[in-house]
Amino acid sequence: MAGSVTITGIEGIPEIKAGDDLGSVIVAALTRQAIELNPADVLIVTQKVVSKAEDRVVDLATVTPSALALELARNWEKDPRHVEVVLQETKRIVRMDHGVIVCETRHGFVCANAGVDASNVPGKDRLLLLPADPDASAERIRTRVRELTRVDAPVIISDTFGRPWRAGYTEVAIGVAGMLPILDYVGKLDAQGRELRATWICVADELASAAELVTGKSNQVPVTLIRGYQVPRGEGSAREPVWHS
Repeated sequence: MAGSVTITGIEGIPEIKAGDDLGSVIVAALTRQAIELNPADVLIVTQKVVSKAEDRVVDLATVTPSALALELARNWEKDPRHVEVVLQETKRIVRMDHGVIVCETRHGFVCANAGVDASNVPGKDRLLLLPADPDASAERIRTRVRELTRVDAPVIISDTFGRPWRAGYTEVAIGVAGMLPILDYVGKLDAQGRELRATWICVADELASAAELVTGKSNQVPVTLIRGYQVPRGEGSAREPVWHS
């Protein structure tokens, strides 16, 4: 491994609209910043800009809440239309408490409110959903960047999740392309010569979380380039780290 890893925010990316070519937008921003992409780089793209480009926006004026949504909204003083959108994006309700629905999404992710979010969404009464297929989203960006630069750099789509039994939120990878999300140490020897039997490191989550140190929540830097970490290459999926009961 290299002795240092750098995290660079890709600045100057405009407000993303439905139909925008994210790969082209990213390459243009790299060019303006005089950054020459290389195959060892990793591009981290936040979920919000991906969802905006893919028009994963719901106008609450078009939503009719169900009886369950009306009941939950009444108990928690929430907008029943917002609750209904969360329920529609939910495969399974894991827990409901303090106005938060912890859900399993159709992707298999377990997160608050099925990833439905109203922050940083232009317009009133509009919600943003997770990409329908975040791995495919990452692959489209990877392919477009490769077409424009002739460099095949891995891409991670990141989003903010809570963690069981831990305060605070962190970024996780909900989509990957061009890399394996997990580094498997099982069968290898530790520094004392002992065989490792249960050590898997989710490097995709680690890289996504490291990128958030630059992107933040209000910095308007939705894309990050990480250089100096040699990711395990391959055709992986962000669903691989998800435990299924």
